[in-house]
Amino acid sequence: MFKKWLLLVIAIIMLSILAACGPGGMEQDANVSAADMPDEPSKSDLTAAIETDNSNEIDDLVEAHFPLLDVVHGDTYEAEIFATQRFTKQELVDLFSSVIQPENVSEEKDNQQIMVYPDDFVTLKHSENDENVILIEVASEEFVRNNYSPSFLQTYFTYRLLDSFLGNGWSNRRARACQTGDCYGGYTGSGYGTPSRGSGTFRGGGPGTGK
Repeated sequence: MFKKWLLLVIAIIMLSILAACGPGGMEQDANVSAADMPDEPSKSDLTAAIETDNSNEIDDLVEAHFPLLDVVHGDTYEAEIFATQRFTKQELVDLFSSVIQPENVSEEKDNQQIMVYPDDFVTLKHSENDENVILIEVASEEFVRNNYSPSFLQTYFTYRLLDSFLGNGWSNRRARACQTGDCYGGYTGSGYGTPSRGSGTFRGGGPGTGK
């Protein structure tokens, strides 16, 4: 009788642990506050470093100057999440655009803004825990094509424009796939869609780091 109760208790504990785990491991709050941030250079130093950076790709530019928070994994491609407390969204849009010109920049909606580059989509948003922290999601075009929800992106771009970015008919094909729940709506504190998350903690990146 004791063994049966012991096995039952163990089973309950294991189920509780599994319930707390997402597809990429133990879920952690995606949102951060200024107190969670690692040390960053001053705003003026960061601006000068970015303006004199010789990177030709936006993912290299962001990775070189901002701390990496998390990685969201798709089947073969990934999105990297960086964070900063030195800039506003508009300041980042202006700074990134001055160094590497994007193909398109969305209007700000739902407290987010998306910059489209030839090989990457860059989403800027406030951390829900701290208005002074900006999350920078850099998703490869292939990650966007294979994982993003067209209904999420349509908040920022028309279907016609999305098809010009991601291929003719992408919106309709992806909408059909999303009927099964196989879609991703950006990096938030709850609900990551199908792609699995990383550890959710700052893991290097920033000045002196390269691919």
